[in-house]
Amino acid sequence: MTPRSRTNQLLYQAELLLALPAGDDEHGEARRMAAEEGSLALAELALQSLLREVTEHAHLERHDWRELLGPEGAGIAELHRLRELVARPDSWLAWLIGKLEALHGTDGVARRATGAARGLIAVGSGAALGEELRACLAEAKTEIAALRETSEEW
Repeated sequence: MTPRSRTNQLLYQAELLLALPAGDDEHGEARRMAAEEGSLALAELALQSLLREVTEHAHLERHDWRELLGPEGAGIAELHRLRELVARPDSWLAWLIGKLEALHGTDGVARRATGAARGLIAVGSGAALGEELRACLAEAKTEIAALRETSEEW
């Protein structure tokens, strides 16, 4: 499988997980949270695959997003473009990286939507993560198409 095919496959699988019905039984909330975190993990793999894909011409040894998108990353045009996105707080990539960092933390990123049931006022729904991730993936696909175009010129 080519890096491009793998990136596409991982994005598709991330979207599939988000589309799975959680159900309304006692495990529904846990299934929703698992689907969200699983989809986010697949999005991370897709990001790694994308980085491998758009830097193929540079023959890099490593493709870790933390390294390549950090200040010490390689000076490749596609990576510079992605670093600019990371620096914009309202971009899909800044949002994704923030969620990936939370995913790797001890608390994870998915939240229960039942905060109000414990006497708390809910200011945001835990279910919003799935919707935000869907929007992120859609924006990512648009950006990926542009990055691929630039990368193919090399």
